[in-house]
Amino acid sequence: MIKKIANTIRGLVADIVEKANSGHPGMPLGTAEIAAILYSEVLKHDPTAPDWADRDRFVLSAGHGSPLLYTLLHLAGYQMPMDELKRFRQLHSKTPGHPEYWDTPGVETTTGPLGQGISNAVGMALAERMLAARFNRPGYEIVDHYTYVIAGDGCLMEGVSSEACSLAGDLKLGKLIVFYDDNGITIEGSTELAFREDVLKRYEAYGWQVLAIDGHNPEQILKAIEEAKADTVRPTLIAAKTKIGKCSPLEGDPECHGAPLGKENVAALKQALGLPADEFYVPAEVYDHFAAKRTGWTAARKAWEEKFAAWSKTYPELRALWDRVMKRELPADLAAALPAFEVGSQVATRDAGGKILSALSPHLPELVGGSADLSPSTKTYVKGAGDVGNGQFDGKNFHFGVREHAMGSILNGLSLHGGFRVYGSTFFVFSDYMRPPIRLAALMHQPVIYVFTHDSFYVGEDGPTHQPVEHIEALRLIPGMRTIRPADANETAWAWLLALERTDGPTAILLTRQKVPTLAGTNFEGFARGGYIIREPEGQPDLVLIATGSEVSLAIEAAEQLAQEGKKARVVSMPCRELFMAQDPSYISKVLGPDLPRVAIEAGVGSGWYQLTGPLGLVIGLDRFGVSGPYKDLAKYFGFTADAVVAKIKSFLKW
Repeated sequence: MIKKIANTIRGLVADIVEKANSGHPGMPLGTAEIAAILYSEVLKHDPTAPDWADRDRFVLSAGHGSPLLYTLLHLAGYQMPMDELKRFRQLHSKTPGHPEYWDTPGVETTTGPLGQGISNAVGMALAERMLAARFNRPGYEIVDHYTYVIAGDGCLMEGVSSEACSLAGDLKLGKLIVFYDDNGITIEGSTELAFREDVLKRYEAYGWQVLAIDGHNPEQILKAIEEAKADTVRPTLIAAKTKIGKCSPLEGDPECHGAPLGKENVAALKQALGLPADEFYVPAEVYDHFAAKRTGWTAARKAWEEKFAAWSKTYPELRALWDRVMKRELPADLAAALPAFEVGSQVATRDAGGKILSALSPHLPELVGGSADLSPSTKTYVKGAGDVGNGQFDGKNFHFGVREHAMGSILNGLSLHGGFRVYGSTFFVFSDYMRPPIRLAALMHQPVIYVFTHDSFYVGEDGPTHQPVEHIEALRLIPGMRTIRPADANETAWAWLLALERTDGPTAILLTRQKVPTLAGTNFEGFARGGYIIREPEGQPDLVLIATGSEVSLAIEAAEQLAQEGKKARVVSMPCRELFMAQDPSYISKVLGPDLPRVAIEAGVGSGWYQLTGPLGLVIGLDRFGVSGPYKDLAKYFGFTADAVVAKIKSFLKW
């Protein structure tokens, strides 16, 4: 039956790509046996309940092979009707060009950017082990599932997979099983053009169990899975030798990687497989086979539900926590746990962030995270909360090592799995290393939190390599991203609250290295709207100063200096421009004034501020790289002093 299912998959994939006249048939044709065994014989899943918490996860890291996944979902009985297979890559179909989380039941993560899927899977496998450590009790293993992956040469070439898989070995994620589609082909030709390394030895060095099989041999595939499960400590890489375009006239040819086979080759494929020439043909016995399997899958899920109900009765407090974290709900009194900071005190917002995180952590068992080897600087280590690592999964602090890219991808996997609210931290300038998973978090609506410290040229002596300039605007350009740059310690507390309250997308909190004053006039209601008046002069203002982060106190200082010259300046703190721009126009007009000259001040590239100041407004930014030197000297050099700001304003307004 496995061969029949595999050949049915091949026929469907060829038709799917041919009808769309677009797609990648080669990889699905080559991995059909692996896929057939996983979905028919191995996965613990129930297509009638695709969100079952204890299901096995399957990640098609080689997302260009999406017709394989869609075909599997159709045959297994997910909400994937044949009509959707026929609408592959068409507008608003459930079968987009690469698998997209959120749109299609049974798709666990958005894949396509190579290396991201396998790295997400590390996060999913980590989430499984951490949930088991928190919720399982003797006789009640309510969390007990595997994470399976099909990855190709491209996934293993991308550096992010090396970062993530190295960490997976160190963590001892024994329930992570990766099939490496070792077909020796990339778009340009043989992998030997640029990829001659011994992948198996590399993964052995990572601390993985490594197995090598014929990827077209069902007995070897099943035996390898048994061996993978027998090793409960090491993750497993199953290197499956396959032929791209298997059974087609283009078998082994790079040409079938990313283009339809062509009608004649499709016909030849079907003839070789003993399939009729009919398009989108599925033998009745294949449908019957999966229908029978669904009965067993549903029975297994219901048996788990009975165990879950018994566990709930025995451990009602754990059940209440389970329900809350799985729904991403927060404790009702969480805001009361936030520390308050005294007006006038001088506090670096990174230091404030550390105190806030430590205050929130005891109230949020699900809040876990860490840094890319920078927690002493980013202040994101929670003392007394325990570490995650080396097979220990009951802690809350991750040590990602110097692996920003993998950190971002693993955070996505943790979030997608469910049960945790996650954060990761590094210096803001190194957000460049993790931009792909940040973009994917936004695309997948995942509420990942990023704590980026050392947020401007005020980093100082480390120089331009460590001084972010364009980064804040780069984050704001990502659709669905929310970028918060708090002005002081109290705004930092509210930034954490807003980030935790959000469940539909990622949030970046940008924090200072240098101390900034704790300001009078801050208020949460205005902060939550993205921008608000923090200083209002008596009488009608002559202009409005808009600032973020450490520049809010600078704007206030400049306003006070202008006041001495008889000019009245309103100061607006705008911690989150995206939130502010989403407000009702009447609120925007109330805060900025309909007719006031507008000046925006931010220690970074300023081009985005013209949407608020207007094309004739004044933007005081930094449209160049920084230099090395003490931060106070840099502030003078770049014109971020009250005297310099006032001089620019007076020149601009011709006062």
